[in-house]
Amino acid sequence: MKPVVAIVGRPNVGKSALFNKLIGRRKAITKNEPGVTRDVNYGECMDRGRSFTLIDTGGFEPDLETEIPRQVREQARLAMEEADLIVMVMDVRTGLTSVDTDIVRELQRNTEKSIIYVANKTDTHDMVPQASEFYSLGIGDIMPISAEHGLGIVELIDKILDLLPEEEEEEVELNQVKVAIVGRPNAGKSSLLNRMIGKKRTIVSDVPGTTRDPVDTKFRRGETEYLFVDTAGIRRKSKISAKLEIYSSMAAIKSIARSNVILLVIDGKDGVRMQDEKIAGLIEDSGRACIVVINKWDIVDRDEDTIKVFTEELREKMPFIAFAPVLFVSALTGKRVDSVFDTIDRVVKAMNTDISTSRVNKLLEEVVSRHHPPVYRGHEVRFYYGTQTGKGPTRFAIFTNYPDGVIDSYRRYMVNRFRESLDMEEIPLRLSFRPRR
Repeated sequence: MKPVVAIVGRPNVGKSALFNKLIGRRKAITKNEPGVTRDVNYGECMDRGRSFTLIDTGGFEPDLETEIPRQVREQARLAMEEADLIVMVMDVRTGLTSVDTDIVRELQRNTEKSIIYVANKTDTHDMVPQASEFYSLGIGDIMPISAEHGLGIVELIDKILDLLPEEEEEEVELNQVKVAIVGRPNAGKSSLLNRMIGKKRTIVSDVPGTTRDPVDTKFRRGETEYLFVDTAGIRRKSKISAKLEIYSSMAAIKSIARSNVILLVIDGKDGVRMQDEKIAGLIEDSGRACIVVINKWDIVDRDEDTIKVFTEELREKMPFIAFAPVLFVSALTGKRVDSVFDTIDRVVKAMNTDISTSRVNKLLEEVVSRHHPPVYRGHEVRFYYGTQTGKGPTRFAIFTNYPDGVIDSYRRYMVNRFRESLDMEEIPLRLSFRPRR
């Protein structure tokens, strides 16, 4: 398992800006007003050959007992429990506040984890002395940084890597496929698993959230062993009222990271909801293979066009996992449930495919000859060669004279052509563009 780093602090100190800076892309919403971040954001960081999971929590407000601050406080406290290392963020412009003091005391009382204290918004070297105010907390080193301008970020990453434990390698069994079953509460995840393995091993109830802890279940079918992780339903964060439910959300997200294939179970009667879209986004971020399972299809009022209309709605609301095959099943009656195994085997085979460099370059030549990339700042964008660099997701590196000159629409064109030509239309595929050394 990757080590986990949690960013905590009161609202509007720049936690999301720091999160975006560390993961290298704009994922968390940043806005100059308190309390913008309501949910816990997850991202993967890679630096110097090491990786870790980064958690961006909502603002920590110990003295406020209104609904959202209370939930956000619980999220932050849980992040402290889940994390291997904590980055506590304060605002050098505002200076030390009573909320900062309360958070520091909370950390000192409730965790023995390593803590890095940073004074954010130190946008110039002249502002560095202002961080000295925080030393009155008696917390040792304060790192002045500017998430917006990049000041001190390299030093922060160095310190994170120095303090983090090494990544734990999970035992990998030959021919074992790890499958996470995720979805909103009461979508029928436990019923689906029970039907797939032919025995009742999880509690099934009409009460949402009956399953709370992820339980690993081994199941052999033919020569393949499957390890199923039946996760608790991912709940809409704005309605979380108990620490237990927040834990369920985090457990489900961690289960995604542990798995090769994700079954996203959607209630066919309810249709696609916003929380389904959010879960799909988490899956896309993870780079794992995904199969969308529309459950309870036996109770859906349908005609000859229902499947087509449902699929179109699904693709419209979740274009980022358009690659994922869609299955319509009934865990209650068992109809089409066997197709889930067949689809898992198919996408796993595609995910494990090795593509020779010669084939990649032949395909690259065909793709470019069919449609040349747009000119970049008056210069022709040229692709020199490409090679496969990884699996799960399948990744290719394309070496070019202008990596920044490959616009998003052309990148999508190339990804689609690679999918079609390599028979990888049902799995995630990543292209990265690098300068030729």
